Amino acid sequence: MKVTDHIKKAEGKTLFSFELIPPQKGRSIQELYNNIDPLMEFNPPFIDVTTSREEFIYIDREGLLDKKLTRMRPGTVGICASITHKYDVDTIPHVLCGGFTKEETEYLLVDCHYLGIDNVMALRGDAMKEEKYFTPTKGGHGYANELVTQIVNMNKGQFLHEVIETDNKSDFCIGVAGYPEKHMEAPSMDSDIRRLKEKVDAGADYVVTQMFFDNKRYFSFVEKARAAGIDVPIIPGIKPAAVKRHLQLLPQVFKLDMPDELVRAIEGCKNNAAVREVGVEFAIQQSKELMEYGVPVLHYYSMGKSDNIKKIASEIF
Repeated sequence: MKVTDHIKKAEGKTLFSFELIPPQKGRSIQELYNNIDPLMEFNPPFIDVTTSREEFIYIDREGLLDKKLTRMRPGTVGICASITHKYDVDTIPHVLCGGFTKEETEYLLVDCHYLGIDNVMALRGDAMKEEKYFTPTKGGHGYANELVTQIVNMNKGQFLHEVIETDNKSDFCIGVAGYPEKHMEAPSMDSDIRRLKEKVDAGADYVVTQMFFDNKRYFSFVEKARAAGIDVPIIPGIKPAAVKRHLQLLPQVFKLDMPDELVRAIEGCKNNAAVREVGVEFAIQQSKELMEYGVPVLHYYSMGKSDNIKKIASEIF
């Protein structure tokens, strides 16, 4: 079922969803199941599975370093299929511009269609670790709105090199990312809203926001989006703070602000176990306020760990 249909079916009730990171190569998928199991009691209508782009690794060849391009976390579509089969829940694979050609994207979408996957998340993706700025893959898309257009065209039976007359067309529901504190590369919030409008005009059906800790930023973002004519569901993304290092890491990587109330509470913690409890309590209050606001879904970034997400969901759902 499409994300938008799940939202309509809920008739105003706030739904619970979460996002997973695929395990690294060589790790068992059972580790993933062990973190999904505790969250299924909250009846998530869908689960997101991220996609990691390629990265360089260095292999020692008798004293010489051999530079190789690889993906450390492959298998997003396979994991989606496994989760759907095991839990009978909709899954949403993330589809990236970075690291994929248009042809590779088409093959991935065809596989998703064969597997009965109804939703995809269309993202530009980040720059490679060695890059200062995002560089489009040769033969790939440079912007998420272009990726959305490719998916919409495929839904119409229009593939990259031909139009196929068929009654078995895909009908993907397309999600895109939104940034309550603007994308790190955007020169202004207004310009970032215009970019979001381009993605929605291209055919995006819903928006999931980057993590934020100040709900006022989300409320303002929604207001600006609505004023710009963006009328699709806007789902807030929530990430509970879990370790002291998050005070430096999250603002640095995601270019976001953390409320001083949260900063002071984390600074006063003696260890990361205490930080995790502070993060849970803050996310509970954040979630309650968002639910009162009437958000369609509360979407949690689990980062592969479920204990803190379960504590939050137990108080909310």
